[in-house]
This record gives sequence, structure tokens and C-alpha cells, in this order.
Amino acid sequence: MKRLILAAILATAPAGAGPTPAPAFSVTIEVDAGRPGAAVDPVWRFFGADEPNYATMKDGRTTLATLGALAPGRVYFRTHNLLTSGDGTPALKWGSTGIYSEDADGRPVYDWTIVDRIFDTYRARGVKPYVELGFMPEAMSTKPIPYQHDWRPGSGTLRTGWAYPPRDYARWEELIHQWVRHCIDRYGRAEVASWYFETWNEANLPQYYWSGSREQFFRLHDAAVRGVRRALPEARVGGPDSAGAGDDFLGAFMAHAQAAGTPTDFLSFHAKGQPEVVTDATGSHVRMGLNTHLKAADHEFAAIAANPAFRSKPIIIGESDPEGCAACQGPANAYRNGTMYSSYTAAVFPRLLALAQRRGLSLAGILTWAFEFEDQPPFAGFRQLTSNGIDLPVMNMFKLFAKMTGRYVPATSDHQLDLDTVMRDGVRGAADVGSVASRDESSLAVLVWHYHDDDRPGPDAAVRLHLRRLPPALSRGALVTQYRIDDRHANSFAAWRAMGSPLAPTDAQRATLLKAAELTTPDARPTRLALRSGTADLAFDLPRQGVTLLMVTPAAQSGATTRRPVAG
Repeated sequence: MKRLILAAILATAPAGAGPTPAPAFSVTIEVDAGRPGAAVDPVWRFFGADEPNYATMKDGRTTLATLGALAPGRVYFRTHNLLTSGDGTPALKWGSTGIYSEDADGRPVYDWTIVDRIFDTYRARGVKPYVELGFMPEAMSTKPIPYQHDWRPGSGTLRTGWAYPPRDYARWEELIHQWVRHCIDRYGRAEVASWYFETWNEANLPQYYWSGSREQFFRLHDAAVRGVRRALPEARVGGPDSAGAGDDFLGAFMAHAQAAGTPTDFLSFHAKGQPEVVTDATGSHVRMGLNTHLKAADHEFAAIAANPAFRSKPIIIGESDPEGCAACQGPANAYRNGTMYSSYTAAVFPRLLALAQRRGLSLAGILTWAFEFEDQPPFAGFRQLTSNGIDLPVMNMFKLFAKMTGRYVPATSDHQLDLDTVMRDGVRGAADVGSVASRDESSLAVLVWHYHDDDRPGPDAAVRLHLRRLPPALSRGALVTQYRIDDRHANSFAAWRAMGSPLAPTDAQRATLLKAAELTTPDARPTRLALRSGTADLAFDLPRQGVTLLMVTPAAQSGATTRRPVAG
């Protein structure tokens, strides 16, 4: 049998990682391209951030453009503070638009200037709003003073006047109504009808985002939905974007919405992991909490599945992340800049889909609560997609997701841990080398990840990939292109460390970092694939925390290098 070697063994451990890893272990992956199943739904195309005003700044605009280009017109962005009072000056976990105030006689004054600038920036880059209706304007709050919080990583108070219920629910409803009417005038009825509208953020966590009772939140939500629907009866409304805290909040929300007759087009909740620093005889390292993330999601899935009136509703995991605070820094968050974040993302998304499917639910979106933090030191340790306008490895993970189209086909790895094992134990023993694959009429995409919860060195996976029943369009010749995210590919952070971790990179260093961040292939051009009766076999090594995507396309689509297959 002939195999094509697509990548060399990467034996170099991360800087300071300790002893040399053991020899590579063998992994076999079988892909049956002749059994197309469910359509690929780009559930990954949702993103968000606390700070709305970063969107209009230099690196915010660049990052949005990258996101919008992944799936033009289908990417959504959610942000806090769209109704918060202020002049638009951003800060960590803060933003404002000054959308509402009152004159000397107590009459409402609406000012759309800043929020228009934010939404205009989205739309110019192919991104749509996932509209969070919050937080409370100062003039409407029942306890407005103090208003802007003094939170900073490690200290300060987050919950202030913006977190309280309105003193007048009718004025709250009218603000929402007038805003949606304005959006229709500015962007068009059909466009606004394609957005998502939900109320507030994590109202089940009173220590953070909501200072009222559960009943007051339900009243707030009902009024907001009335305001939206009075302006646009066909608007897509839902919620409650509650934290996956293991409580009964989502169940209570559904019961209330059913009893009150509040329209609900989609359901949304949050699910997070919990990394920690582990110390043993060899030192300290970060250990991720993939199982915590999955258990949080499944708790909410179970509540939805148990309610016949809501179990058919589309679901958005409105924040889905390895942990809970994008603006926080610290040792447990050291995974963020490198390939731990990208491989975690590759491993968790298919399993969230599998959990929903197991319960017979429709998971329409998984929202990554990560964006960028303007004018911060390079690679400062925030949970973000870019640093100083430079793509991080996790951003490249979404570029790989975007290349998967058509319909899923079976992909079976003998080293992919089963769902129940990961739910129970995480990935703490053997590594998780998993795969998903999709095909359309003329091409095949195979995604492979090599993940472990422990951020420590480990052996490479020597992958043998067997492709079966390839599409007929490939029978006259095929090319394979391999994209990689690992310590040597699509990794601006590794390049930055290699140049000495400069605090202020020069123009030349920045150009080097931008080049290192690109999602490119180890080979300059695609490689011809050796086919035999619609089958092919490939071999490559994948380092720990690495991800690769192999695209098989008809040979007529582009040029290719020619390599002699290796017998094996």
C-alpha cells in the first residue's frame, strides 16, 4: 500500500516544556466519503465581547473584517452595554452608547449616534448583530448612583447602576421599540429581521449582571420583546442568555414564557470550562476543564429536552468558552495565546453538537466570547482572537471550520475518546486524537485534532488516514492541501517568543508576526493524491495540541507538486 507523507515529524517541545516527548504513537482514522449525512451548519459563526466600543477602533475593525470574511452575511456578533449610558469611551468589561437620557422635564431623549457607528462597522464587514438588549440607562435605573463600575482584573466592583431594573417598564419598552424602528429605517426591514434579539446577560447571577429579582427580569424581558415586536412583528426574539450555573433558571424562564405567552423563537444559555493550575513533582502547568464545559451545556440541554413546548426551538449557546472572564488575566489563563486554545476549540465543538443531537435538540449556534482588547501589550493573556491586530492560533481554528461545507461523512478515529468518557473524566489520561469530515459534490474536508487537558509536552500522533468512496469528481485525479495549526504553523505567539517577546515590536517584527499568523500549508502547493478505486491513504504526524485540516479537491482546480508515494 502506498502512502503520501504530508508532514514531517515535529519533535520540538514548547519552550521550557521539560523532557523530550516519547516516540509518536500510531493513530488510525477511517473516513467514508460515500455516506453523506446531515448538512454542515456553521454553528461556529457567532462571536461576542463585553466591550462594544472596541468594534469601531483600529484593531476591532480589522478583527471584525476577518470574522466577516469567514462566512459573509452569516457571522453574528453579540456585545454587552449597547444601552449603557456614557460617551463611548471603552474600558475593560465596560462600554457605552449614551442611547437614552431625559431632558429637564423628564422627557425621553434618544441618541443613536454611537450605537449606529457600532452596527455600521459590523455591517460594512459582513457581520450581523446578535442584539443584547441591555444594560440599564442611567436615567432609567432604579439605583443609578454609582453608575460606571471601577472593575479591573483582580479588584473593583462590577455591579453598579447599570445592573438595576427600570423605574418605568413602559419607558424601557418604548426605548426598545424606538431603537428597532430606527434600525429598520437605517438598515432595512429584511436585514433587521435576520438579526437575533435577546434581553440582558446572565440574569441568574445576581452578583454580577442583574440586581433585581427573577420575576423582575421576566417582566423586563417581556417588555423588551413587546417593544421589538411592536416595531417588527417578524423579528427573531429569544433568550434568556443565562449562565450555565446548574440551576433551574432556564426551566423557570420557559415556564414563564409559556404562561405569559411571550414569543420565543430561540433559546440561549452559556456554558464554560474551568482551567486550573496543577502542581506535581515535575512542576506546575495549566489543566483545562473540558468536562466542566460539556456538563454545563448538557444540564441546560436536559432542561430544554424535558419541555415539549420548547424542545424543537433552535438553541444558541450564547457564550461557550474554556472559562468565564475574557478580561481577566492570570496563571490559569496561560493557555490563551497558543495552541491549547485552538485544539480545545476543535475538540469541544463537535462534542457540543453530539450532546444536542443525543437529546434530539437543534443546536443552531455556539458563540465564542472572545474578540480583541485595544491598545494592550502584545499577547497580554486576555481571551481574544487577535492581539494588536495579529491573528492568534484560535482565530485560525475558525478559518478551518469555515472550510468545512456540504454534508458530514463518517470519520472514525481509534484514539478519539468517547463522549461519556470525556464528560466524566475530561482528557487526563490518553490524548484525544479525533476527527470530523465533510464533503460536497467535488471535495472532501477532514479535520483532525490532537488534544489533551494538560498543557504539558507529549508524543506526536502518527496518523494513518484511510479515505474511502471519494466523490466521483475526484476519480480523474485529486489534490490534497494540508493546513496546520501547531508550534510551527499559523502561530504568531510562537514567532513572538522566538524573537524575544518584544513589548513594542518594530515594523519589521510586526511584519514577521503577521506572516507567522497566516493559515498556510507546510508545502507551497497542493500535492497530488494517489488514488486507487476511489480510495486513498495518507500519513502524517500531528503534535500534541495541534490541529490539521486536509482538503481533497479535483486536480483540475489548481497546480500541484508531484511527490513519489512512500510504500508502507
